[in-house]
Amino acid sequence: MSPVNNIHDLHNYAEHPGKFWPDFLAFSSQQTKAEYSVLLVKKTSSWAQLCQWSQDQQRINLAETIKKNLQNLADKCLEDGLVRAQISGTELSIIGINLTGQEQPSVAVYFIDTRHPAAIESGLQRLQLLADTPAIYQRQRVAQQAEKDLNAFGKVLDLLLLLNEQEQFVSAAMLVVNEIAARFSCDRVSLGWQESGYVQLQAISHMERFERKMDIVSSLEAAMEETFDQDEEILLPQPPSSTTVCHDHRLYAEKQQVRNLLSLPLRTKQQPTAILLCERGESAFSQEEVRSLRILCDQIAPRLASLKAIDRWFGAKLADQLRAGMSKVVGAEHTLLKLSGLLVGFVLLISMTIQIPYRVETPFILRSQDVQQVSAPFEGYIDEVLVKIGQRVSKGDLLLSLDSRDLQLEESSALANQIRHLREAEKARAFGSLIDMKIAQAQADQAQAQLDLIRYRLEQSQLRSAMDGIIVEGDLEELRGAPVNKGDILFKVARHEKLFIELKVDERDIHELQTEQHGEIAFVSQPELKYPMDIEQIDPVALANDTGNTFLARGRIVQDAAHWWRPGMSGLAKIDVGNRSIIWILTHRTIDFLQLLTWW
Repeated sequence: MSPVNNIHDLHNYAEHPGKFWPDFLAFSSQQTKAEYSVLLVKKTSSWAQLCQWSQDQQRINLAETIKKNLQNLADKCLEDGLVRAQISGTELSIIGINLTGQEQPSVAVYFIDTRHPAAIESGLQRLQLLADTPAIYQRQRVAQQAEKDLNAFGKVLDLLLLLNEQEQFVSAAMLVVNEIAARFSCDRVSLGWQESGYVQLQAISHMERFERKMDIVSSLEAAMEETFDQDEEILLPQPPSSTTVCHDHRLYAEKQQVRNLLSLPLRTKQQPTAILLCERGESAFSQEEVRSLRILCDQIAPRLASLKAIDRWFGAKLADQLRAGMSKVVGAEHTLLKLSGLLVGFVLLISMTIQIPYRVETPFILRSQDVQQVSAPFEGYIDEVLVKIGQRVSKGDLLLSLDSRDLQLEESSALANQIRHLREAEKARAFGSLIDMKIAQAQADQAQAQLDLIRYRLEQSQLRSAMDGIIVEGDLEELRGAPVNKGDILFKVARHEKLFIELKVDERDIHELQTEQHGEIAFVSQPELKYPMDIEQIDPVALANDTGNTFLARGRIVQDAAHWWRPGMSGLAKIDVGNRSIIWILTHRTIDFLQLLTWW
């Protein structure tokens, strides 16, 4: 890029705006003898710094007060066009100018040394001349782009005029590849068309005939297939931002020693039908050329597709005519909709005639037939808990012990009273006092009875299991030292051998169930395992709950209980109730609801 030496260079700047603004700011700063400068762009309600310039090329670190002044100065520039201000405590003067003709409000701010007043006045005049330079640059870019677009559309129209004169697909395809090769300076241009699920080569520029068995033909068709499958343009060398797969293109380029490839899909009715592949040796395809070829492909695709349809063999044309005739029979329009209706009708007929096994689904809970409740024998405090929920216990195993220190004290007191009364009875016997002896003996017997009661309670403070089973209730590990009342249920022990399932059947399905029906159950913890069961009993009375009425049914497990089963486990049961049609299975709930809703 040539350096910017005057305003004319800025007006005819050929680079992107991202490069224009720094060069414009540098040129205008040099013209105003500024120490440094910044370009501000207004976004919503605040100003953002777009770029900056300074004489020593160092980053500008402005104080917060100066930044705030810049915001105010930029707002004022939008109203007055040109604003001059002085920074207090410094020898710098600020000049701000509104850059007109921009999509977003833009202001350039320059910091000029106040010790050169003549330079400031001269800078103000030059800035006024430079204020419309960005707008002129933008208009120049728009004009240049419009000229490029006009040239591209001109090429497209010229080719379309020539293409419309062709009556055969082969001649039209040759015209297209030859004209594109000439107009875009391509070494070779090839056209492939999708036939029977594959892309087949139709024409190669400057080559009237070619053999299908040629190696170049298979390589070209493989590269075209790659573009067709992705329905994307493929450019070699591949741009850094591209994510398209170009393996076959690279193989073709290596075999034919081609540096630059561009393949584009030709679409009809938004679907790819053909591929155009352009080859060039030295110069790469520019973005303008890619854009022009893309427009060209979109315009020539309908005409080529029309000629291709006309040139097909008699059998293909006859098939199209038959298809058109059948479409008239079922309707010139909405053919797909009517065929879909026929398909839906067929599906409905099948669903009404074919019957499949129907199962009633219901949740279940695993129960035990023999459950022992272990309760507190007296008021006291929990001393030690020896079992947890799910633990197997045997008959006589210690489950829990209550605090017995008070009972032990009472035992010692009762034993002391018994001994004292016995001694008093012996003393009365020695003195021959029969009445005192009997009284003392009665008191000793009373103390013995009290001692027996206390010892019985001491024995009862050790709660033991009365049978072999599993702890299904009683998680008291965190309640050590907590008080319990007489009769409180502390544990439930259930036998593992005598298990059954309790089904909760919705009242909508209870009429389907009968005893001796078979089914399967699956536990929540092991849903992949299925176990057979039979209906053994159905309760005649419903239970009301939040979701509606349910009936309890009892099921018998056919096989022995697994070692990991525990009373209280839940899952899903499916009971076979006979065969039903598919349509009934899918719609009977809705039909029942509608019948109740519309019942008069």
